Amino acid sequence: MIKMTINADASKGTISRNLYGQFAEHLGRCIYEGIWVGKDSPIPNTDGIRNDVIGALKQAAVPVLRWPGGCFADEYHWKDGVGPIHERPRMINNNWGGVEENNHFGTHEFLRLCELIGAEPYISGNVGSGTVHEMQQWVEYMTFDGTSPMADWRKRNGREQPWKLTYFGVGNENWGCGGNMRPEYYADEYRRYATYVRNYSGNQIYKIACGANEDNYHWTEVLMREAGAYMDGLSMHYYTLPTGDWKDKGEAVGFGTEEWYVTLSKTLHMEELIIKHSAIMDKYDPDKKVALIVDEWGTWYNVEPGTNPGFLYQQNTLRDALVAGINLNLFHQHCDRVRMANIAQVVNVLQAMILTEGSRMLLTPTYHVFEMYKVHQDAERLEIVFDSPKIKHGDDEIPQLSVSASRDAEGRIHLSVCNLSHADDAEFRTELRGCNTAKASGRLLTANRLDAHNTFDSPETIKPVSLEGIVLKDGIVSFRLPPASVAVIALEG
Repeated sequence: MIKMTINADASKGTISRNLYGQFAEHLGRCIYEGIWVGKDSPIPNTDGIRNDVIGALKQAAVPVLRWPGGCFADEYHWKDGVGPIHERPRMINNNWGGVEENNHFGTHEFLRLCELIGAEPYISGNVGSGTVHEMQQWVEYMTFDGTSPMADWRKRNGREQPWKLTYFGVGNENWGCGGNMRPEYYADEYRRYATYVRNYSGNQIYKIACGANEDNYHWTEVLMREAGAYMDGLSMHYYTLPTGDWKDKGEAVGFGTEEWYVTLSKTLHMEELIIKHSAIMDKYDPDKKVALIVDEWGTWYNVEPGTNPGFLYQQNTLRDALVAGINLNLFHQHCDRVRMANIAQVVNVLQAMILTEGSRMLLTPTYHVFEMYKVHQDAERLEIVFDSPKIKHGDDEIPQLSVSASRDAEGRIHLSVCNLSHADDAEFRTELRGCNTAKASGRLLTANRLDAHNTFDSPETIKPVSLEGIVLKDGIVSFRLPPASVAVIALEG
């Protein structure tokens, strides 16, 4: 029996809705086929954007969407993606498969997608191969409500009123595909570029600097020291690779218990990265004005057999659901500094929320975790006191449980719990302090195979069901979770 206490009178900050952000890069079949099919497609669409994908992303309450990359962003020249579609120049996607990019999905189409799903846009600007002038003009084109060459061009292209744009990234992975820069050089470039990312017509830009890859703490040190005063957020990227080897990352399906535990252990490394990067940020920003933005995260496996290796298409299993739940719980735990995160990626790429094949669409286990957890968005994080049992695998051990609790604006308390054990149940006796609760219910995501996944022939192999057997008595909530499962418990007064 695991004893747990939720202190409903001990607030630990606000869980930003933006921790549930998504990422859509011009990579493989994410944009084309996954999101954009064109206005003339027989696949039902709104302004060329798939209706089934729109509906799914609205249901998941996606709060913010990052675009156009990724590595693609630092080779993207935005002017190629506006104006009449069939007059737009074509380009080669050098980073992802060497395929032709027709630029049919550009600024107007992306911002229309954000409007349709109710998400705020987060745009990554081109520092690696672009110019300060190009970036300044893009922001002017999107946000200036007046007379200027860029605003007038936007109007001629069919958009009279400017868009509201809050989040703008000044470069992406500039330590790698964005220019192989040293942190000292990028810090100066960031300061120069960010100067011209201006606030037009009352629009306020939240400027995000390119931060570190994984444990490159020196990059964070230099950026905070040299440019921290000029940024609102600093990014960080970390992917879960079961093998730790970029040449052979492990398989998305068909794995055993060893791969199960190694993957979850590597996912838990996210907390160490957050703590250590945050400590450096605290030295230069003790008031936590600059947010840590984890704008690329998720699992990365070998591609599915027979698919283009540059398209990064992989299946999505119960293991990925646990990875998603663990990371979201960690982001909640550190919500004082971590205020946005963007899983990679939204459709058909890496740890995708959605997979498509022609006119068919399916929701992955990761999607279901995001949809279950959306109750935490903008909620008040609550203190939880408990001791997790440990799971041993080889010479290592990991906690059996990952948990988080919050209270929403209507006073409902939600408890999210992941049982990381592949073999053992978890039985809970949870005491509620500082609140009166009259009703308890829950949702559960699990399966009878660790690599259970949805296919186009069987799209509901794994989906949420009601969690049975919850008992609420005298302020104590008792319930049991099966092995390898994710649950969200709702407690109402």
